[in-house]
Amino acid sequence: MVVKTITITKDAYEKLASSKKEGESFSEFINRSFTKKGNVEDIMKFAGAWSDMSEEEANRLHKHIEDVRKRAGKQRRKELMKHLLS
Repeated sequence: MVVKTITITKDAYEKLASSKKEGESFSEFINRSFTKKGNVEDIMKFAGAWSDMSEEEANRLHKHIEDVRKRAGKQRRKELMKHLLS
């Protein structure tokens, strides 16, 4: 196995170390984090999954998704402002 040495800042090291699973090597963490997940075949399994949904149900679902996104956006803005002002 070929091994490469890289130089990273202490801050970057701490972020990597805190992100990996217990007992996981840095190489394992990096490979897991940057491995492409899913593919077209995986997505296509769901094609038409909601084809029997009524228009009313679809509209309710769409509204719910929009509401969740708005709340998430507002929460994220609050967090960013708190961080910027601290």
